[in-house]
Amino acid sequence: MIFNNPYILFLLPLAIFVIWYADKNRQSPGVRFSSQNFLEKLPATYKVRVSRNIAVLRIAAVSLFIIALARPQVPLEDSKIKTEGIDIVLAIDCSPSMLAEDFVLRNQRVNRLEVVKDVVKDFIHKRRSDRIGIVAFSGQAYTICPLTLDYGWLLYNLDRIKIGMLENGTAIGLGLATSLNRLKDTKAKEKIVVILTDGINNTGKISPQMATQIAKALGVKVYTVGAGTKDLAPYPTKDMFGNIVYRNIKIDLDEKMLEDMASQTGARYWRATDTDSLKKIYNEIDLLEKTPFEEKGYSDYRELFGVFLILGLIALLLEVVLNNTWLRRIP
Repeated sequence: MIFNNPYILFLLPLAIFVIWYADKNRQSPGVRFSSQNFLEKLPATYKVRVSRNIAVLRIAAVSLFIIALARPQVPLEDSKIKTEGIDIVLAIDCSPSMLAEDFVLRNQRVNRLEVVKDVVKDFIHKRRSDRIGIVAFSGQAYTICPLTLDYGWLLYNLDRIKIGMLENGTAIGLGLATSLNRLKDTKAKEKIVVILTDGINNTGKISPQMATQIAKALGVKVYTVGAGTKDLAPYPTKDMFGNIVYRNIKIDLDEKMLEDMASQTGARYWRATDTDSLKKIYNEIDLLEKTPFEEKGYSDYRELFGVFLILGLIALLLEVVLNNTWLRRIP
């Protein structure tokens, strides 16, 4: 049995204490004796014992009402639900070069990272039963979100990625190694890393070649995406007065390395030079083969609210009847 509103059960101890305290301090009978010494040796009758403990019925009634409000449920049947899914880690470059504004999003020129985040959001929305994690890398690599099926939490963490959150540089090998660390112990039959970058590996203790060999040994496919125009890209800088100005710069991209990383792991490399091509790339990745697996689930539940409500009403009615008939006090 499970409860749909379990937090309501915290009222149980408070309700029991209030009823017990009120009963303990209830008004004494109207007929008093100057001394009860001569009555103490008399055996308590069954009626007296019931009268002393009649509050138990009230406690039971209120407790049953609280349980009913917590909405107890019983699964009618547990079943094996067959679904399809793979484990995916999205490794996203957040180095300063991603500030280049050579992409257009909703008719506005924006930097590369903002477009990537927007496209990745659409990619996540299309998945249904895949565990997805996010790794951000620059001069260092950082797990933004571990593998999860909670896509709301995943999207929240995606928004946390900012340029400048890590030290400068482009550690592609370290970004891949961190992604593989999230996948190495999972039981999924299909594991992939989608690594997006716009630069050349220029820092990090693990080279892209070494990380690729590790991925190959683990059976992880590494899909690589190179982002950015092949021409000069407008890059925002500040002039001597602190105003933002743009200058066209050439940002090098090591396509040969990215192609090798993908081919050695049985995957593919793409080049995204604009927003539309980037969307098409992630749409292609979305069509990857999915691995079937089974998970336990419940198809339907039986509500027990009415059962506990009726039992509580019976207990309350029984108390009222007994107090006004058999246990009635005079006066």
